[in-house]
Amino acid sequence: MLAMHVIVVGCGRVGSELAVNLERAGHSVAIIDKNRNAFRRLPERWSGRVVLGFGFDRDHLTQAGVEEAGALAAVTSGDNSNVLTARIARETFQIPNVVARIYDPRRAVIYQRLGIPTVATVTWTTDQVMRRMFPETSVTEWTDASGEVSLVERSLPDSWAGRGLAGLDDNDRFRLILVTRGGDATLDHATLVGQEGDVLLLAVRAGAMEELESRLKGSDDSASGGHH
Repeated sequence: MLAMHVIVVGCGRVGSELAVNLERAGHSVAIIDKNRNAFRRLPERWSGRVVLGFGFDRDHLTQAGVEEAGALAAVTSGDNSNVLTARIARETFQIPNVVARIYDPRRAVIYQRLGIPTVATVTWTTDQVMRRMFPETSVTEWTDASGEVSLVERSLPDSWAGRGLAGLDDNDRFRLILVTRGGDATLDHATLVGQEGDVLLLAVRAGAMEELESRLKGSDDSASGGHH
């Protein structure tokens, strides 16, 4: 995961934990909140930027370093504020990785059409937000006792949209196990064609991670499985 500048909007329990996790992972972080007291949730040795204001205010975003930001998470307690912030970040400032927290999961489909990944409160964890902000990063979920095989979760790269997911199987090196699409999981991916937003769960043998990443990035078109 390459270090980048990240903006977190909302310094509640989730926002403060997310900001600390991001800083711990080596990123520079700016956090915005309209309530000065909210910043008390940050640790005493917090070295990131703090901005008193609103995530949908361009001046406040500028103070937070939006020009150099590579990712933004809008995690206030208001759905509308979060989505407005996410849209401004995406459309005005062209921040590539944006995620909004929502309380009403029925709105998720609407926001998805706007190209804004969302996390509903019922399934909320800071880990999920980080995955959506860094979709090109594989996360190891489990490793067997011998250390030989790991289960890895990874967002489907855009380059695989429209391509047969059977191309992500490579005999005993790595194998696609599960595809989650729109909240539904499927084990039957033999004829499945990739869609934007798919989340993959793969079994990967030790030493084959680099090979898998190469396949995911499209460097190995011969094994992509083609179009169905």
